[in-house]
Amino acid sequence: MTSATKLPLDRVLAWRMRRQFLDRPEGASAERIVGRLCGVQAQVAASAEQAVAARRPAAAEGEAARALEQRKLIKVWAMRGTLHLLTPDDAAACLSLLAAARTWEKGAWQKTFATVAQMDAIAEAVREVLHDAVLTREQLAARILERTRDDSPAELLGSGWGAVLKPLAWQGLLCNGPSDGTRVTFTSPATWLDGWTGLPDPETAAARVIPAYLGAYGPATMDTFDQWLIRGASRKASLRRWFAALTDAGELSEVIVDGRQAFARTADVAGIAAAEHFPGVRLLPAFDQFVLGPGTRNEEIIAAHRRPLISKAAGWISPVVVSGGRVAGTWESGDDGITVTLFPEAGPVSHEDLTAEAGRLTKTTGVTVRTAPG
Repeated sequence: MTSATKLPLDRVLAWRMRRQFLDRPEGASAERIVGRLCGVQAQVAASAEQAVAARRPAAAEGEAARALEQRKLIKVWAMRGTLHLLTPDDAAACLSLLAAARTWEKGAWQKTFATVAQMDAIAEAVREVLHDAVLTREQLAARILERTRDDSPAELLGSGWGAVLKPLAWQGLLCNGPSDGTRVTFTSPATWLDGWTGLPDPETAAARVIPAYLGAYGPATMDTFDQWLIRGASRKASLRRWFAALTDAGELSEVIVDGRQAFARTADVAGIAAAEHFPGVRLLPAFDQFVLGPGTRNEEIIAAHRRPLISKAAGWISPVVVSGGRVAGTWESGDDGITVTLFPEAGPVSHEDLTAEAGRLTKTTGVTVRTAPG
């Protein structure tokens, strides 16, 4: 039995920066970026646009919206129950793994929201009413209630939180359609997307999603992957089986990063070990995948005592300064330019680099630098 390869954390972080397109290579289209990142969180549409722009050679926004309009991307409730932009193939695979957890069948969920029988009736109604149709939330709720003849979930169906609709998205029954002014619309992926063949079985989906995740955020543990996917709610036996199958097939290898065991794609191990230092600094938007991929509790990229500055009330994830593959501070935009708050323990950050990054984000190049208290 061969021993696990030891990988220095600094090389891991440098490799991740390039794998997440933070070196801004030529030819990085919106759909290629979204695919590499295994989706871009889109609860805040502007942040999703900025996440894509931050990885392109030129910082022009609107690329994600165009890809969505051209149906090269899909907007759907996905990882952790949040809206994401995904490529259609990645969406099908990710949704399959989310559905496999069957979280809406748990007793606490049913008590709070709807019973399994109600959800089955709602799902059947959605299959009918969204086929080749685009409906606002209000229209969808009305059509569902008309068919199910059950008014009890009416308030939940109309809620902007979408608690009852998310399991339907995870089953591949609905996704977001084009906006109707300020109103959200829904449609069926089956009729909205050319070539949509439904969700693969979970085993097939895992063989796609797990390596893709590790190709952007690895090496990582099973728990880190599961937290990213569904806040740790996957069935543990299934999770172990998926990782074991990929490891037995030679696609994944166990490695050790700073004394911690993790999984990496076997094809990536040599490249990680040889990764060169990533120079410069990056200003990344709120809800960026650099943070959400490993999670805000991941101390490889965020010092534990800085987490409250990154993960804030109501699920807000702050815009971050990234240097050396770690979160080195936070930033905010104002009328006078960018205000950066640096964490002293992250080491020196070039003011020239910060100014260049600010120039990509705003029409002004004013940068005010503050130091966070220890």
